[in-house]
Amino acid sequence: MQYTWPGVYFEGRFRGTSVGVKLNDSNNDYAVQVDGATVATLVTPGNTTYWVTGLSNAEHTVRVAKRTESPWAAGEFGGFVAAAGGAILGKPAARSRQIEFIGDSWTAGYGNMSTSRDCSSNGGLTRNSNADAAFPALTAKDLGADYQVQAWSGLGMVRNYGGQNTGTLFTNYYDTDLQALYNSTTWPNPGTWKPQVVVVGLGINDFSTALTSGEKWATIDALAADYRTAYLAFIAKLRDRYGPNTYIVLTYPDLSYQTTAFATSIQQIVQTRTSQGDSRVRSLYYDDNALGLDHLGCDWHPSQHDDRILANSLISTINALPLTW
Repeated sequence: MQYTWPGVYFEGRFRGTSVGVKLNDSNNDYAVQVDGATVATLVTPGNTTYWVTGLSNAEHTVRVAKRTESPWAAGEFGGFVAAAGGAILGKPAARSRQIEFIGDSWTAGYGNMSTSRDCSSNGGLTRNSNADAAFPALTAKDLGADYQVQAWSGLGMVRNYGGQNTGTLFTNYYDTDLQALYNSTTWPNPGTWKPQVVVVGLGINDFSTALTSGEKWATIDALAADYRTAYLAFIAKLRDRYGPNTYIVLTYPDLSYQTTAFATSIQQIVQTRTSQGDSRVRSLYYDDNALGLDHLGCDWHPSQHDDRILANSLISTINALPLTW
């Protein structure tokens, strides 16, 4: 199995005192868990079978999750391997609850394991990033849901961070299987992926940096108008993809130091969809001061402390929805 998106995970069951995890990946880091406890962090493991040993001779669960981003490089998972005298058991049952997370660096867990905003001296960005400990994974695990993470740091809805890489917008890659890899194509949903909730967090990169003279927008208002148009089109795409019953939650953090256009745009987008008869588009504001976020991750990103708070806020919002899942 090949993949590029962050947070991809595989789960299995086995019997015995050890289990092997087959990987072929020289770019990404992985978390390995047995019976819910992390037993190893694999740093760019290469082509290998990593063995977890010394377990009780019983039935266990095993999980391997991709911690890092690699839009231009695919990782490969070759399956779980039983040791002598043990056995790989039937796959775990799929969870009935499904959540899809769409976003940027916040959603991807960019630098969230760091306790310093400058992480150049404590291992660097990649070693300090862990999608499996970011708020999407925490939210899904607490709610007992399977989940997908479509996140790409630095990308926005119509404008990337600093106005860079204008040909690489998130919406161009959202439904690809391998992002920017040369053989990437549209992911063929097997029909089993029908999320009851889709959480979208796109806009930080659109609005957090000042416009420059070479960009297509002369004013923030012009940028905001294009942002709203593109966002509404993206919601329509999600509606076509998942149907009228899926709840879509649009999240946005505090960017008032830069502009209020982000918050205003999200509120207007929800109002527009509601006026069109779509009552299942909601918004969630992450208020820095009220929530007590410290932004101690790399480059002022959410930390582990913040991811727990963001997850709790999102869980409260989802629990308040009239879901039947």
